[in-house]
Amino acid sequence: MSTYIAPVRDMRFVLEELAGLADVTALPGCEECTPDLVESILDEAARFAAGVLDPINASGDRQGAACKDGVVTAADGFADAYRLFVETGWNAMPCDPEYGGQGLPTLVATAVQEMWKSANMAFALCPMLTSGAIAAIAHHASDELKRTYLPKMVEGTWTGTMNLTEPQAGSDLAAVRTRAVPQADGSYRIAGTKIFITWGEHDMAENIVHLVLARLPDAPAGVKGISLFVVPKFLVNADGSLGARNDLVCASIEHKMGIHGSPTAVMAFGEHDGAIGYLVGEENKGLSYMFTMMNHARVNVGLEGVGIAERAYQHALAYARERVQGTPLGAAPAERRPILHHPDVRRMLMDMKSRTEAMRALAYWVAGRMDLAHAHPDAAVRAANQAVVDFLTPVVKGWSTEASIEITSTGIQVHGGVGFIEETGACQYFRDARITTIYEGTTGIQANDLVGRKLAREKNPGATARALAAEMRACAGRLSASTDPSLSAIGARLAAAVAAFEEAAGWFVARYESDTRAAAAGAVPFLKLTGTVVGGWLMARAAEIAQAKLDAGSDDDFLRGKLATAEYFAQHQLPLAAAWREAITAGAPAVLALADTAF
Repeated sequence: MSTYIAPVRDMRFVLEELAGLADVTALPGCEECTPDLVESILDEAARFAAGVLDPINASGDRQGAACKDGVVTAADGFADAYRLFVETGWNAMPCDPEYGGQGLPTLVATAVQEMWKSANMAFALCPMLTSGAIAAIAHHASDELKRTYLPKMVEGTWTGTMNLTEPQAGSDLAAVRTRAVPQADGSYRIAGTKIFITWGEHDMAENIVHLVLARLPDAPAGVKGISLFVVPKFLVNADGSLGARNDLVCASIEHKMGIHGSPTAVMAFGEHDGAIGYLVGEENKGLSYMFTMMNHARVNVGLEGVGIAERAYQHALAYARERVQGTPLGAAPAERRPILHHPDVRRMLMDMKSRTEAMRALAYWVAGRMDLAHAHPDAAVRAANQAVVDFLTPVVKGWSTEASIEITSTGIQVHGGVGFIEETGACQYFRDARITTIYEGTTGIQANDLVGRKLAREKNPGATARALAAEMRACAGRLSASTDPSLSAIGARLAAAVAAFEEAAGWFVARYESDTRAAAAGAVPFLKLTGTVVGGWLMARAAEIAQAKLDAGSDDDFLRGKLATAEYFAQHQLPLAAAWREAITAGAPAVLALADTAF
């Protein structure tokens, strides 16, 4: 088994050169986040990830969480690791100082969270869901609920969950049936069953704060009749201490393909008198409130794709360095060397490495825009950055997770036959990655959101896509005019890919309202096209910056590596943009051609 080593050098390059760390740390409230502090944070997080989380990843996968009589026990080592995680302040890092958080920028937190997801995705899901619940409560709950729950949740002593899905509902939240009956004291009695609740029950924290979607007795039908409630595992006394056990129980945990260390619970609320819950915000606005949590989670799930791809790459590379088999092409007949010397193995590793770097660049770049949208003093700048964040959130989620499945599968292929054997560890990354395209909305849901609300139904339809294309086209023009043949080739390929993106985006804007089914048929290809082109643009920028540093006298294999991965991405990934454009603009009739009986 390999050991996870956080790619701190690449993380710092992306933070500083691509994602605009200097601009972010200049924002009001971020001034104390100096380069030295960021470096220290990354180094300490890398040590925690490698020394605490990675060692219990494979064992946690083998053992899994256990459920008996409604009590869920985490895999060995998880509770101790979580206690240390909380004691060392990692849970509070990105949170508001008003509630005990450290207030670090989202951009810095994103790099740290990638390490948790690489080292132990099952573990990382617990603080990820807590941070999303914190965001929803902080944005929408009353001051009383904030005072009661946020300090302990920010600290990490209490964890949080998201309770949306029900057995009959799936992703169709209009079908939610969980009921909430108002009480004389202002609380509500909650009754219903929720499924697929990540870390819905466990023994790692003192309390679990469930955010639950439910309907009031007189609520309108559909999504307009959903309200959001805080429903704690243990009720909280007036002095902040824990009181009686609430009327909720884990009925079972799922037996899953992967992430075995993360219990996925079936939660039963109100089997006796009704679980006590507290309304968040206003009645019947719960879905919009929950989207605060879901959008937060979608970016973080996209980051899971980055993290698990990085881990699979490192594992495959370690194997390729040590596995001796066959004679490399061009070598002496008796010369046997590690499989890293075989061209096809190098192709697979370059594919894994370059795509992971592009995914990281996209995730971090969007995280930087999130900070600017939140804290920039100029309202126009905030609005422009928020528009980009809204547009690219489904891309970060969908493109990165879809790619992670392919990358982790390639990691198995690098191992050959032993990759299919669990003991090598390569299988776990593929199994763990598989859920990421489904979490927080499938790729199809993300893609329909992208081409619908974020593109064709934007206030000025297509405006954000056009602005993004203009920025990418300017980069392509600079590189195409370069005297360096590698940079000019990258620029030419980027220019062609941006043209494909613009044509496809224009197609959706022109046809979405008149032929929505055709647009939906091309939505996932457009999501992949967008991720590939924006990722390729960021890789091209990385090449431009790396070459400038080399020209200035740097003698650095890392910078030469950035040039190589950018060139590979331009040659092997950017040409796919033209194929996806064709699938979008001409492929819908074939998608919709068959009669139902012909399938």
